[in-house]
Amino acid sequence: MINRLLNFIKRPTSRDVIINTIGNYLNVFFVAFFAFLLVRLLHPSDYGVLSVLLGIAYVLANVLDFGTSASIYSYLPPMIEKRHKNLYVFLKTIFFYQTVFSFIVITLLFIFFPHLDKVFFKTGAPWWELYLTTFSVLFLIWQNYAINSLNAAKQFLKANLYLNLSNVIKTVCIIIFIPLKLISVGSIIFTFGIFGPLVFFFCLFFEKKHIFFSIAKSPVKKEEFRFGYTLTFFIAAQFFNLAQRMDLFLLSFFFSRSPEVGYYGLAQKIILTVMASIASITQVLSPAFSKIKTKEEINHQLKIGFYYLLIPAGLFILLFLTPNFVFYLFFTKKFAQTAAITKSLSLPYLIYTIMQLPLLFTLYTLRKPRYILYSFITFFLIVTFGCYYLIPKLNVFAPAYIFALAFFISALIISLTSWKEYRKIY
Repeated sequence: MINRLLNFIKRPTSRDVIINTIGNYLNVFFVAFFAFLLVRLLHPSDYGVLSVLLGIAYVLANVLDFGTSASIYSYLPPMIEKRHKNLYVFLKTIFFYQTVFSFIVITLLFIFFPHLDKVFFKTGAPWWELYLTTFSVLFLIWQNYAINSLNAAKQFLKANLYLNLSNVIKTVCIIIFIPLKLISVGSIIFTFGIFGPLVFFFCLFFEKKHIFFSIAKSPVKKEEFRFGYTLTFFIAAQFFNLAQRMDLFLLSFFFSRSPEVGYYGLAQKIILTVMASIASITQVLSPAFSKIKTKEEINHQLKIGFYYLLIPAGLFILLFLTPNFVFYLFFTKKFAQTAAITKSLSLPYLIYTIMQLPLLFTLYTLRKPRYILYSFITFFLIVTFGCYYLIPKLNVFAPAYIFALAFFISALIISLTSWKEYRKIY
């Protein structure tokens, strides 16, 4: 048993998972530390505003991925392995189209954000904080593009090193802000959404100048964007990412500037932090799923993926069993309700964890993102209408019931469709 465990750990995939997981948990530590610090510096209502605005920025950064992450993980690894002549053309094309499309959306948001805040988000934030949030989205998009490219090239150590170095410098900035009395919703958004990504890019450019120059010199070729595959997954991801924040947005709609929005925002941040461990594993597994062809290879990869996904599944169970005093220790009794909210959300996300296996198989082995689109549209509809109906009745505990139902139905759809395709493989 011990020898099998050691052999499992020595595998290249295990090494990459360990590096990526450690890096992500360092990032988790910084996210937790930022929350630990900010709940002591901001009023719950201000923390609620910050949660909503940062939530908008992070949702848009993920939504405006436009499905390029799927293309990067599917096509970049074989290009690097074969030293394909269109390698830098591919990277330039992905970056170009993603930036152009993002500029269009961000410009529209820049124009309509103040009105949207008045009628929907209702944060009451000043116009300059709204515009700062909008501007930060582009920097987060570029940072995600760079991280995905490094991960697809199996440069997990460098990606996590640069990201966590950025976190260290962001921490120093916040600490410097405290005696200067510069801590505010706006200064935190600037630090997280603009300054942090700039530090990341400086580190990356310092070591990879030749790649930057090679990409800059390369032409843009439309066919390298693979619009059908990329945009189908983009639409699917858009529905899913928005659904993951609709609970907070609707809570803000029904309970404008209420402390309960701050309690829920903190609980959601804890859940999303644990979800980072899922991403660290699926990022490593994705290239392997793109190469398998036979049922034997599929079964083997699904088995490996299941073992790795037991880690985040265990974390969600551990989160559910965590005593309340641990939450009070980190977040003070001022946010006491956060403990119960977090525990209520942790169990539904167990379904999401196991759901990753048919998702990876469908996206990278079958390369049929339309099945994921069907699944995520269903997920979005259940979360949106369910939260709209139940939040006025059950308050901050409504989303837990809705997410459990939404994840179950969504997982059922993607599992049945992937099983149907699996049976066709010989």
